[in-house]
Amino acid sequence: QVQLVESGGGLVQAGGSLRLPCAASGRTFDSFTMGWFRKAPGKEREFAAAISWSGGSTYCAHSVKGRFIISRGNAKNTVYLQMGSLETEDTAVYYCNANKIEDNEYWGQGTQGTVSS
Repeated sequence: QVQLVESGGGLVQAGGSLRLPCAASGRTFDSFTMGWFRKAPGKEREFAAAISWSGGSTYCAHSVKGRFIISRGNAKNTVYLQMGSLETEDTAVYYCNANKIEDNEYWGQGTQGTVSS
């Protein structure tokens, strides 16, 4: 069974940091791009960051650029989102995503990150 399992969410004050790991299992994830999306209360789910299979290319939404860093573990099936300088607007459920052209797309169940003022 394919699973993407996120962790690391929680409550943090504005200006603080959170680190979200995501571990993928259940199949081979060769050549998959992995990334993070988020859904804030009352808003649509939006893209936050993504990283290529090799880890050589990363992409960040304008709203998080310079504050969030995405990285990939040595095992390639783990991805991390390091979130810094957090703002109350970053409060959301964060979802891990794995996708590859002409293959399935997978989602995790999400982890809540809450930033207090």
